[in-house]
Amino acid sequence: MKVKHKRIIRFAAKLILLSAVLFYAFIYVMERPGGLTDRRMSRALGQDNILHIPLGKTPDNAVEQFRGPSSMHVIHREPVSGGTLLFMKRPYQVGSHNLQVEYVRKTRIGWKWAWGGGYGIGESSQSLAALNYMGMPELDHLSTPFPMVFGDILDPSIKKVSVKIKGKGTYNAKLTAAEAGRMIWFVFLPSPASTPFDIEGLDSEGNLIARKTITDPRDSGSVHFEMD
Repeated sequence: MKVKHKRIIRFAAKLILLSAVLFYAFIYVMERPGGLTDRRMSRALGQDNILHIPLGKTPDNAVEQFRGPSSMHVIHREPVSGGTLLFMKRPYQVGSHNLQVEYVRKTRIGWKWAWGGGYGIGESSQSLAALNYMGMPELDHLSTPFPMVFGDILDPSIKKVSVKIKGKGTYNAKLTAAEAGRMIWFVFLPSPASTPFDIEGLDSEGNLIARKTITDPRDSGSVHFEMD
C-alpha cells in the first residue's frame, strides 16, 4: 500500500510539473516577440508586417525596448487593469508643449508595450489656450484601458476638466501634478465612446472658462478660453 501511495504521489508531482511547463510554454508562444499577441495587434493596426514587440523587465524598460532610447521621462504612473499607463514628457523646450502616454501590459514573463501615442504643440498657437488634449481610441479586438482623453493644463485657473458625451453623461478627469507646478489630466470614457463630445475646463467655483467640441476621437489640439 505504501509503495502504491508513493507511486501516486510521484505521478501527481510529475503531472503538476508537466502542466506548469506546458502552461509557460503556451504563454511564451503567445507573448514572445512576433508571437500570437503581436500578430493579433498587427492585424488590428492593419499592418502587413508582423510587429516584434520585445519583453521588458519593467514598464519603463518595455517602452524603451520598443520605442528605443529617448530623452522622455516618466512624470506619472497610473495602474490600470492588466498593466499600467506611463505619462511621459520631453525636457521642457521654449516654444512647445508635449505629452505622451504608453500602455504597458503585465504578462507572466515580463512587461510588454501594448499601445500609446502623444502630441507636440507649438506655443505660438496657444495664446488663448487653457489646456491641451489628445484622444486615444480603443483598438478593435484588443484589451486596453482606452478610449481615453488626456492632456496638460496651461492655465492655473483650471481646477476641473470634464468630458460630456451627449446621451451618455459627464465624465470627470483626474488631475495630477506633473512637474514644476504643472498639471496633467486624463479621463477614461465608456467603450465605445461616441463623438461629438465636449471638453470643458472649469475654475475652482465651477464656472466654465474653456470649452471645445471634439468630432474626431483621435484628435489633438488646444482648448481655448470662452470669449465673453
